[in-house]
Amino acid sequence: MAFEDMTVVNAEHNEWLKGLDFYRDDLKIHERRLLELAGRSSDFELSRGIEHFQNQFLIQRNTMDELRHAIREHAASFGQQVSKGDGTQEGSMSITHDALKDGYLSFEKVMNELRHEFTGFLERWHF
Repeated sequence: MAFEDMTVVNAEHNEWLKGLDFYRDDLKIHERRLLELAGRSSDFELSRGIEHFQNQFLIQRNTMDELRHAIREHAASFGQQVSKGDGTQEGSMSITHDALKDGYLSFEKVMNELRHEFTGFLERWHF
């Protein structure tokens, strides 16, 4: 990444944080639906599916928390570097930003696949 101007980097940080807020709210909805489904039946196969999604939702929630923390740390470091104006860490900040972007895009891909899988699971159980 060519070292971008602070407003562009900040806009990306804000976009990622808003995306994480969306996925957090989306997970809450899926978790409520999962609880409703769990109350309907004690079928063994259904229970295994419920446990699978509970685990996946927990893993993705933890990933969201880690990403949110890393983005905020990067934003703070970026702001400090820009305020110093010495440009000594420009390369490492660029690499970190690219790694965060890749991490966020990977998270989005996993979440969209999980959402699709969960929708199929709900349809299978007529929920």
